[in-house]
Amino acid sequence: MLRLEHICKIYPTGEVLKDVNWEVKEGDRIGLVGVNGAGKSTQLRIIAGEETATSGEVIRPSNLHIAYLTQEFEVDPGRTVREEFWTVFTDANRVQTKLHDVQHQMQTADLEQLDDLIHELDRLQRRFESLDGYGLEARIEKILPEMGFTIEDGDRLVSAFSGGWQMRMSLGKILLQSPDLLLLDEPTNHLDLETIEWLENYLKALNTPMVIVSHDREFLDRLCTQIVETERGVSTTYLGNYSAYLAQKEEAKLAQLSTYERQQKEIEKQQAFVERFRASATRSTQAKSREKQLDKIERIEAPTADMRSLHFKFPSAPRSGREVVKIEDLVYTFNDNILFLGANLLIERGDRIAILGPNGAGKSTLLRLIMGMHPLDEGIAALGDHNVIPGYFEQNQAEALKLDKTVMDTIHDEVPDWTNEEVRALLGRFLFSKETVFKNVEALSGGEKARLALAKMLLRPANLLVLDEPTNHLDIPAKEMLETALRDYDGTLIVVSHDRYFISKVATKIVEVRDGELHLYRGDYHYYLDKIAEEKEKVRLEAIAAEKAAKAAAKREKQKQKQKAKKQ
Repeated sequence: MLRLEHICKIYPTGEVLKDVNWEVKEGDRIGLVGVNGAGKSTQLRIIAGEETATSGEVIRPSNLHIAYLTQEFEVDPGRTVREEFWTVFTDANRVQTKLHDVQHQMQTADLEQLDDLIHELDRLQRRFESLDGYGLEARIEKILPEMGFTIEDGDRLVSAFSGGWQMRMSLGKILLQSPDLLLLDEPTNHLDLETIEWLENYLKALNTPMVIVSHDREFLDRLCTQIVETERGVSTTYLGNYSAYLAQKEEAKLAQLSTYERQQKEIEKQQAFVERFRASATRSTQAKSREKQLDKIERIEAPTADMRSLHFKFPSAPRSGREVVKIEDLVYTFNDNILFLGANLLIERGDRIAILGPNGAGKSTLLRLIMGMHPLDEGIAALGDHNVIPGYFEQNQAEALKLDKTVMDTIHDEVPDWTNEEVRALLGRFLFSKETVFKNVEALSGGEKARLALAKMLLRPANLLVLDEPTNHLDIPAKEMLETALRDYDGTLIVVSHDRYFISKVATKIVEVRDGELHLYRGDYHYYLDKIAEEKEKVRLEAIAAEKAAKAAAKREKQKQKQKAKKQ
């Protein structure tokens, strides 16, 4: 279907892709992985024709229709949902708009104008039919419920819907074009768990081949049939999902290490022979021969274990009291929306809690209430009384960091007695080196801001970490390092995250924000999923039982009425 052969891409800032080779076949769902800046999105843009490779070739049929869902959803908040879907069909949409204009003019036209308008209406209707306009209308009405919208939603403005629903609109617009290949760039960004799971199930049911760039490892695990990793500009293809890729990569690394070590031993042995007998009267010829053989050997490279990666450890936590956070009868409203109504929760020393719930449920607000950043309407949301020292990671680092400060000054302000060498050593562990330490915060990427904020957290020992979406903007290796650091952390943890893989690695309890209350599940993420499934099954069985009971009651009532009628 499509093949990339020896793709190289060089920007003025340097070479991003060196030798990329992989292909998409019917039925493939390929995940592109690699560190930030590895060229994943660049590959999508090259496939889509939005960028040209410096060298190499994209081999594809001339009639291959490619659809590209970018990180920014292209929707107009001033249109209705139905109008937004219609924009896909440019010609038919233009004719339909003219039809509506003519029909509107006919309502106030005089007899002479009406005759002209009737002819214009007839011409436009025939043009609309030739473009299969009525068939397109039917396709739009069909895709509305497929994307989760009601027919009534079609007349609501795009602006009335959240980012997750706008993603569904963008995806629906793409699918209306009947693409042969689907390109998805970070489709789960900023979506809540419910929407991510809907998207997973929807894409899984599609027959359309797709290429996905994502840092959501659970999403890649559940969806992908192949993983293509780009490392140092070179691509490697692995069959299977993300977990299979990790296992294969580890096996390949171990095999390469074993082969490398065997070759190194043999080289050392031959070099020792050469050095020993180079000046020997009887064996110097043999030594020279072996030296020539050594020069011809194709050297096996060591595994790339020395690639730069984020590495850090949270400071040891001073011991706190048993009660770390207490929430009692909490009531809190925001813009006339009741977020919490009689919510209760006790977080104890050593708890590692992930807070889940749909977008808008109040998860981030709850963290700010715990930190004392908002006044309560009623109840209690407070830190424990005995030696609770919190460290807070703000979701929006553009607000949490001072944009006019340099990276160096951001750290120096926290620890003014540190030397420049000490500050640079800390920043180096967070991948800030050379001139990057003198960049202003406002010039940093989202991932760099997140790393800088994490570096700040290491400067003050805390026994309670309150983290709001800490994995946003982090690439997969950085997420893995954060997971390791949090597993080794000996304090209490409260985290809000939409990253299911991350949650499953760091949380031992789950709190779900639902209907203004806090529902505690005393187990990890998989325990929570099992309990949620049990609860849904219980509700389903209760609904069936209630329906049966209602039918039985109606039947009994009918029989009573019949008997009553007979007696009369």
